Amino acid sequence: MTYQPPTGGRDLFPVDVAQKRWIEDRIEAVFQRWSYQRIITSTVESIDTLMAGGAIRQSDVIELNSRGERLGLRPELTASIARAAVTRISNYPQRLYYHANVFRQSSTGSQGGQQEGYQAGVELLGASGSLADAEVLLIMTDCLEALGLKDWHLLLSEASLTSSFLAPFPTGVREQVKVAIAALDHVAIETLPLSDELRTLALTIMNLRGEPRTILTKVSQLSLNAQQQEIVGELKNLVDLLESTFTESAPQLVLDLSLMQTFEYYTGVVFEAVVRTEHTCEVIGQGGRYDNLLSLFHPEHASYPGVGFVLNGETLQQILQPQLPTVVAESDWLVVPTTKTAAAAAITHAQSLRQTDTLTRVELSLDPSLSEQTLRQFASQRKITNIAWVSEQGGVHVESLS
Repeated sequence: MTYQPPTGGRDLFPVDVAQKRWIEDRIEAVFQRWSYQRIITSTVESIDTLMAGGAIRQSDVIELNSRGERLGLRPELTASIARAAVTRISNYPQRLYYHANVFRQSSTGSQGGQQEGYQAGVELLGASGSLADAEVLLIMTDCLEALGLKDWHLLLSEASLTSSFLAPFPTGVREQVKVAIAALDHVAIETLPLSDELRTLALTIMNLRGEPRTILTKVSQLSLNAQQQEIVGELKNLVDLLESTFTESAPQLVLDLSLMQTFEYYTGVVFEAVVRTEHTCEVIGQGGRYDNLLSLFHPEHASYPGVGFVLNGETLQQILQPQLPTVVAESDWLVVPTTKTAAAAAITHAQSLRQTDTLTRVELSLDPSLSEQTLRQFASQRKITNIAWVSEQGGVHVESLS
């Protein structure tokens, strides 16, 4: 019998781990420069917690057998962080970040989709307004700049505004219109049972996508109520903040009011980071504002605003592949006991090398039967630069291979 990883799982070997760490280290440095603190939540959550925000389907959750309690592996982190925050934190705002694995049910298995993935993201809790939204968007921009990612697009929308645009549609068909707009499905809009006026409105919403000021002008020309006008004003403030602080390497900003989620989770700004590859467009990150989520977990249903984003580790690793490490870190020393009785002295010398101020990687030769020529070939193949030949009395002869 040949044992393989479970369906939808995979093993990460040293080079995979080195690439993953390369990405994580650069992202984490950005999070810390913005004064965000790391949080680690439980991998296992109750199904009620995972479903509370409405951002996932129960069929996506990998459920666990338990003694009467319905549990599942987390498919995302925001709900878990919201639960943890309202039960343990009393002072806001809170700036939190995470690196974590997530799990999502995949019916297609290992050939069509992984069931375990890796995410990094931030949650800014207890702060509202365009300045808080801008902070989160600028952090994501800094992360992708730190990774050396170029020519990506930032798609920006506003969930409450797009939701209000859908209010005139009959409840029986509203969800279908929303799904069609989110999928940019013109054919579906044409075939739905809509009046000419509503069909035109649906197509208008679908085409509200492009250069931010041009789209804001088009939106302002629509018949807006006072609340919609206020939202558009906040959206304009956010665009102004972003454009005035973006660097030369910043992404192309696209205002896309057809960017709709098909679940009721986000309450304000929503966004996606998109990269065009050779064959398709890849979403490498997404996020938004969720001002109702924390109240679901608070014992007195106290409400705290929140906004955050997530970066998708596997997608980033695929896109960044040409610039990622292709080898693991090399050892600096091979310490060789010249006789069987020299083992203790070799261990002592290896320890002294490891205790230097800088990170020094030291391997100990474990097979005393190997010839000097074999050991030199081994060291050369592993790109080890120095061999320390250690005698029983503790004498050391250093041989440089560089």
